[in-house]
Amino acid sequence: KKTVYDAKRSEVSLRRHGIHLKGVNFDTLMASYIINPTESIDDLADIAKKYGITMQSDESFYGKGAKRKIPEDTMLAEHLVRKSLAMFDLRQKLEDELKTNEQYELFTELEMPLSLILADMESCGIKVDKERLLKMGGEIHDRLIEIEGTIYELAGEKFNINSTKQLGVILFEKLNLTAFKKTKTGYSTSADVLEKLADDHEIIVHILNYRQLGKLQSTYIEGLLKVINPETGKIHTRYQQTLTSTGRLSSIDPNLQNIPIRLEEGRKIRQSFVPSEPGWIIFAADYSQIELRVLADIAGDEKLIQAFKDDLDIHTKTAMDVFHVSADEVTSNMRRQAKAVNFGIVYGISDYGLSQSLGITRKEAGLFIDRYLTSYPGVKEYMDDIIHSCREKGYVTTLLHRRRYIPEITARNFNIRSFAERTAMNTPIQGSAADIIKKAMIDMADALKDYGLKTRLLLQVHDELIFEAPEEEIETLKKLVPDVMENALELKVPLKVDFSYGPTWFDAK
Repeated sequence: KKTVYDAKRSEVSLRRHGIHLKGVNFDTLMASYIINPTESIDDLADIAKKYGITMQSDESFYGKGAKRKIPEDTMLAEHLVRKSLAMFDLRQKLEDELKTNEQYELFTELEMPLSLILADMESCGIKVDKERLLKMGGEIHDRLIEIEGTIYELAGEKFNINSTKQLGVILFEKLNLTAFKKTKTGYSTSADVLEKLADDHEIIVHILNYRQLGKLQSTYIEGLLKVINPETGKIHTRYQQTLTSTGRLSSIDPNLQNIPIRLEEGRKIRQSFVPSEPGWIIFAADYSQIELRVLADIAGDEKLIQAFKDDLDIHTKTAMDVFHVSADEVTSNMRRQAKAVNFGIVYGISDYGLSQSLGITRKEAGLFIDRYLTSYPGVKEYMDDIIHSCREKGYVTTLLHRRRYIPEITARNFNIRSFAERTAMNTPIQGSAADIIKKAMIDMADALKDYGLKTRLLLQVHDELIFEAPEEEIETLKKLVPDVMENALELKVPLKVDFSYGPTWFDAK
């Protein structure tokens, strides 16, 4: 049995040398993260210091950057022995605290098993069609030149579109558009400023499009090409399991959770992600409105619970309740407003935030929120109770006892306190949704093993799991994946999973 610092990284690193790490039953980094996910941890020494154990950090011992040194064997041995002793001292302290916080099961049954699944996913990677990616890059390059020409024509001259200063002069001096913000260096041409001017001049839409395509080209096309492993032809993203305050996984080097899908060109980037074996298929499954379902469960609101049990369109149902109309009287605009407030409630809505997203006055947004909370009294009670509880305890918890400390909840500053209150409302919802998908990943890994399937789990993207599978296993997955994911955790409302599949990640969506 082994105690380690960062089980996933240890496993992935050793696999590169053909070594599989077995018998890991305690991870000091993971335990410390669960106890307080808002604390910054760079090294075992950071955790040790918190518990009154003195030890030298790796950075201080080895040095940093160009000054990094390989110490003598005896010095290295002494450092490693001190680290090992510190780790065993820490283990007991961390274990006791996890048990006191009712988090030991979260640690042993969820996060520890998940770290090995993530190691498998990172080692496996996802195959990329490099030629297709290069072709897309060429197409975007041609589109950028085309849009550039249109912008020059509308501006009446050539200029550096990427220069804020030059763009500001064109828009606000030559074309006389309204300048909303001015900085020390000139006019602001940020996205929010340009979006306000979208109806004032045709050039604005082209500039916004130019920027979006430029970012796609540099960050995603060129960025992805750089990180394709030359030996495997795959991208091996890294999952950060101990980073977010809510328990959500984040993906880095590269971030595959953040490929923009609003633009058609952004969605098409997913066409370059393909199965790694001939005759295999990409299979994608995602939770439908998981956070709203978690809200219904945590708030215990009968009307919201019943709507999900009856499998109603939740945004149409909300519009019916808020506007006091029948289903056939709900207009597309009513549904759009209801959708904005539904998701707004999940993320700790404010009248200002809703007014901005819907383009209505702050007063109208406030009235809309009031009508919503009157229609769903259980949600109102949840919001009041969770803020009161957070003020008393200093933290909020998810369904599986994940904690987030929010000391700002008692701040004197109104804006800081209001943000903390919204965080207190949102964290149990978003954190519980994260717990559910993590549990689903563990259950899916077990199910694939039990059924003797060759299918591999490749990616987790927010509420979605991406697999690659032999074509002959697709029929099994169509039944197995939704069944496993929908039963990951029992709620007062049913969980619902949608799935699709195809020759690429794009086609599977």
